[in-house]
This record gives sequence, C-alpha cells and structure tokens, in this order.
Amino acid sequence: MCWIAARSFSAAVIGPTGALIQQERFTPTTNILETDHLSREVGGTRIVDDVTIEVRKGEVLVIVGPSGAGKSSFLRLLNRLDEPTGGTVRLKGVDYQQIPPLELRRRVGMVTQTAYLFPGTIAGNIRFGPLQQGIELPAKTVDALLIQVGLAGRAEEDVAHLSGGEAQRVSVARALANTPEVLLLDEPTSALDEGAKSEVEKLILTVVRQNALTGVMVSHDLAQTARVADRVMVMSKGRLDKIGTANEVINAEGAFR
Repeated sequence: MCWIAARSFSAAVIGPTGALIQQERFTPTTNILETDHLSREVGGTRIVDDVTIEVRKGEVLVIVGPSGAGKSSFLRLLNRLDEPTGGTVRLKGVDYQQIPPLELRRRVGMVTQTAYLFPGTIAGNIRFGPLQQGIELPAKTVDALLIQVGLAGRAEEDVAHLSGGEAQRVSVARALANTPEVLLLDEPTSALDEGAKSEVEKLILTVVRQNALTGVMVSHDLAQTARVADRVMVMSKGRLDKIGTANEVINAEGAFR
C-alpha cells in the first residue's frame, strides 16, 4: 500500500455519549505527531537515540527492525508510558509534556502485544477508559463499538472465556472507546495464530480508516508490513535507519532495500 499525498478523508466516529461526531477533513500531508531528537537512556545505554520524525495524519506508519532495535521502546515514548531522557514529542504542534498524561493517553491510545483485560465483562472493559474521565458509556455506544470489532451482542460475556483473537478485538474496542486521534499498536498480532492474526490485521486497518485515525505500529513481520503500511520506519540500535514508503524500504523478496 503506497501513501497517496493527495488523498483526503472525513469520517463520523462514535463519541462518548453515543452521538456521531463528524471529524475534520484532512489530508495525510498534515503532521499529527512529531518527535524532536527523542531519546531514552537506561543504565547508561541509549535504547532510543536521537530520533526525529514526522507522523502524517491519517497514515499507518509501521516500525520495523531487528530485536533490540528500540522499536517498542520508541513506541512507548509516544504517549509517555516511558519518559524520554532527551528530546520531546509534539502532538498537533503542542509539546506533549504540556498535556496532562491522562488526556495524552486518551488522545494517543495503545494496543499491546498481549491483550491485558480487566476481570469481568467485555462491556466493563470498554467502559473503563471513559469512566476515568467521569463518562458512563451508554449501552448503545458499547454495542456500536463491539459491532466495529466483530463482537456484536457479546457485551455481557466474561473476558475469561475469550480466545486470544477475541481478547485483542476487545483491546481495540477499549482503545476506541476513548475516541483517540492516534492508535499505537505494539506487535498486536504476534501472539495470535495465523487465522486470528489475519482477522485482527484486517480489523486494525478497518477501524483506523473508519475512525479517521493515525496508526503507528510495531511489527517484526515484513510481509504484514508491506500489506498495511503507508510508510515504513526502520530502526537499528535505537536509531532511525531509514523511513519511506513500503515500496521504497522493502523489496519484492521481503527484505530491506
């Protein structure tokens, strides 16, 4: 999938009260996230080293590289799950250290490799984030979110009975319940079997497009990267190695150019 500079989008998303919100029109030439010499040092080692990039609104940027390259560490810096030791991130031009952490993590949501769900029902998990803002999601909003992720009519099921793929779908719905602008995805399909992996991959692309989101995803799978990425960012030893379209970065044999 190549990034198309002239393409524009608009979308209606479900707000916390259940009403449809028409999101602004945009083109992917608008930057929503910018990292400025972003670094993190742990125990004297720079696990993220002086990374400066721009993430365009509406795109799916996939981060690849060998194990230990700093991919997940970089991702966690984007919504301050970890704190940078150098540089910063700007969200829509605003230094994210000026944004309260709870608001930042609502606007920049995350889906992890393993779906860490709270004990209880699917609906309880989906309602958790908005409740932290004092918002009680109505049943119709929960139902609409479950329709989006292919779990219609299952709001009151106990999460203990879900398969790995189903749990990851709930994790995506829980992130969407906060009406984020950016969705961070840390190898969201790597713990799944091939069937579930394909389904969740398609789901992620669908919800990103339907909700007019920007996606930043870590993947170790170059074939998957070629399928889903508008642009690809390659990291090595904590540093940015290259960034470009999937065609520019990955060759026909599924290796880096």
